[in-house]
Amino acid sequence: MKFRNFPMVPRVIYGRGSFDDVSEIIAPKRKGDAPFIFFVDDVFAQQETLLRRIPLQQKDKIIFINTTDEPKTKQVDRLRDALKAEFGTVSGVIGIGGGSIMDLAKAVGLMMTNEGSSVQYQGWDLLKAPGVYRVGIPTLSGTGAEVSRTAVLTGPEKKLGLNSDYTTFDQVVLDPSLTKNAPKNQRFFTGMDCYIHCVESLNGTYLNAFSKSYGEKSQEMCEQVFLHKSAWDDESDEALMMASWHGGMSIAYSQVGVAHAVSYGLAFVLGTHHGVGNSIVFNYLEEYYPAGVEKFHDMVHKWNIDLPRNICAHCTDEQFNTMINVSLGMAPLWENALGKNWRDVMTAAKLRRLYERM
Repeated sequence: MKFRNFPMVPRVIYGRGSFDDVSEIIAPKRKGDAPFIFFVDDVFAQQETLLRRIPLQQKDKIIFINTTDEPKTKQVDRLRDALKAEFGTVSGVIGIGGGSIMDLAKAVGLMMTNEGSSVQYQGWDLLKAPGVYRVGIPTLSGTGAEVSRTAVLTGPEKKLGLNSDYTTFDQVVLDPSLTKNAPKNQRFFTGMDCYIHCVESLNGTYLNAFSKSYGEKSQEMCEQVFLHKSAWDDESDEALMMASWHGGMSIAYSQVGVAHAVSYGLAFVLGTHHGVGNSIVFNYLEEYYPAGVEKFHDMVHKWNIDLPRNICAHCTDEQFNTMINVSLGMAPLWENALGKNWRDVMTAAKLRRLYERM
C-alpha cells in the first residue's frame, strides 16, 4: 500500500502581537556569529514602526524585496550566492510579507544547502538536503504559502515549485495585526487564492477526509469574510489568516486544480500575479466548478472588484503555445481536477479556447 507521509510546520505561534516574540523564538537557533537574514517586502521599507520591531542582533541583515514580479529562480540563486559570499553561512532565513516573500524565503533557505541552481529542483521531491532554519511571518492572508510544502518559482522554461518534504517552514508566526490596512484589492485577490484552493481541493479526485476537513472549514471562513461581511474588521483579518492556514493544509494532502494549472501559464508568459491570475481564470470555469464560480461572481460584485479582462486579446500564437505547454505540464493538478484520463478531456485546442476567453 502506498501512502504519503507529508510533513507539517512543526511549530506555529498565533495571536495579535506575537511578532514581538520572534527574538525569543529564534534565539536558540543562532549558530555563533552567523546572522539571521530577514527578507522583507519593500512596501515596509519606510514603515519605521514595524522595522524597529525586527530583532536585529550582531550581523543580522534586512534585505528588502520588490514583489512587483513573483520570485524567479535566477533571483533565488543570486541571493544565495550573495549571502554565501558575504557570510559563508547563516543561522536562518526569515520571510516577512505576502506569498511571494514566503516562497522566496523558503527557496533561498533551501538553496543554502543544495548545490547548483534552483532550476534543477523545480518539480516534486528533487531536493537533496534540508535547508537552513526558516521562519515565515505572513503579512497577507490567503496563499497558504506559510504552511505549504512548495516554494513556487518562475524559471527559464516553466513556473513550478520546489515541492519537497524539506520545503515547509520550521516556524510560522501568525499575527493578524500585521495584515491590518492591506489594500482592498490585495486582500481580495489573495483571499481568492485561498477560496479557489478550497473549491479545487473539495471537488478534486484526490479528495480525502484529511483534506476535506481542512478545506470545508477554510471555505466556510472565506465565505464568512467575502459574502457575509459588510465591512472589513479585525475579525475578518483573523478569519482570513486561519482560512489561509486551513486552505494550505487542505491541499497539502490533495492538490489544486484547473484554475491553478491554467494561471501558471498566464504567469509565465504575461507575468500575472498569482491571486489575480487565479481569479481571472476562475471567472471562466463554470464548466468545472459551477457552484464555486457562482459564489465567486457574488464576491466580486459585493466587494466591487474590477477583474482584469481581455489580457490575452493580443497574444501571439507563440505565446498561446507557451502558456498551453506550461499549463499542461502541471500533470498532478490536472489529474486531481479531471482524473487519470485528463489528457483526453483537456486538449491543447480546448485550453487555447479557454485562454482566448480571458
